[in-house]
Amino acid sequence: MSRLYPDAPRIGVSVLCHRDGRVLMVKRGKDPYKGHWSLPGGLVELGETLLEAAERELLEETGAKAHLEMPAETFDSIQRDADGRVSAHFILAVFCGAYRCGEARPGDDAADLEWVPLERLEDRLTTPGTPERVRRLLAQERR
Repeated sequence: MSRLYPDAPRIGVSVLCHRDGRVLMVKRGKDPYKGHWSLPGGLVELGETLLEAAERELLEETGAKAHLEMPAETFDSIQRDADGRVSAHFILAVFCGAYRCGEARPGDDAADLEWVPLERLEDRLTTPGTPERVRRLLAQERR
């Protein structure tokens, strides 16, 4: 299953893990968006629920665990090349939860990792919409 120029959308998960006004973010080590800061996540494996995928990806990429239950948001991420062809298409379920345990360290596809204060989200190159998504989902969780 190719991630670039796929024959069908790929289903993935993303995890907004937060702790003391900070968000756990990873610097992507692979395309698409290599070198951009993002929420940890990845593709759902065959036979795996969305929740299982979210828990696995968070642990693999960061070594952390969070209190996760249901997706907080689902969205399409579609990129096109200069000719208008779809170069990537992901359907992403975003989970949001408070940090539970684990020593945060970059692993798997993550080139780097950091607990980013909310006021510093715009100070780095992120995947499209990430700062806005983080603020919106954290505001929803507080209600």
